[in-house]
Amino acid sequence: MPTPDPARTVASHHIRIGGLRIAYRRAGAGPPLLLLHGGACDGRVWARQLEDLSAEFSVVAWDAPGCGGSSDPPEGFRMADYADCLAEFIEALGLDRLHVLGHSFGGGLALALYGRHPRIPQTLILAGAYAGWAGSLPAAEVCRRLQAARGVPGPADSGPVPVPPTDSVQATASPDPEAIMPDLHPVGTRVMAAAFADADLRYVLPLIDVPTLLLHGEADERAPLAVAEDLHTGIRGSQLVVLPRVGHESYLEAPQRFNFEVRQFLQSMQG
Repeated sequence: MPTPDPARTVASHHIRIGGLRIAYRRAGAGPPLLLLHGGACDGRVWARQLEDLSAEFSVVAWDAPGCGGSSDPPEGFRMADYADCLAEFIEALGLDRLHVLGHSFGGGLALALYGRHPRIPQTLILAGAYAGWAGSLPAAEVCRRLQAARGVPGPADSGPVPVPPTDSVQATASPDPEAIMPDLHPVGTRVMAAAFADADLRYVLPLIDVPTLLLHGEADERAPLAVAEDLHTGIRGSQLVVLPRVGHESYLEAPQRFNFEVRQFLQSMQG
């Protein structure tokens, strides 16, 4: 008998936040750990973390507005709006002083959350993260990525929706890419890319005074190691762990090592 896909065994729930329908998955009991996915995907990519880390933590993985089971945000939605929506989501679920783990766009969202609501995160874990595209990449590269995201076809286009070359899930690494790719929101993808293209979150880095772990793949071509090193320099007292021979989707490519580093870091916070 085949092993059940953990992405399918964790039920999806929904809640209304500021007029938006937000989907999320929750598993386990213990200190709350919030998982923030990257672009062109949704909370299902955290299947291995929901399965493993829920043994010690109450793990919550949301679908950001415009992703997965969540409704599309307005066209003018920007990082401040994502952060405020996330803060309302956290309050609505009754989560308090939680651990926040974000990958790629989700890492930038974690920084935006801290910048606007610094009392919410107890710790930050930033995996393959940026200080926004504008804050971490050359202007020409930001423009290229934004144009790629704007090329995502709309509902009238025939055929499957392709994952654009932004911060996307690679088909070889995703636990269930065929289930995620057809659900890609063209509008949500474009809005998210525009928000991240505008975002320069470097101002948040020196403000951070909670324990922060940076997890970065040695072979990450989407967010080169220099991006992580800049974050490490900017965040006083942060830890940088480089995962050897791992690319951008480190939590998918090396889930056991990734989860080990997350667990070790969080356990150290508990004394």
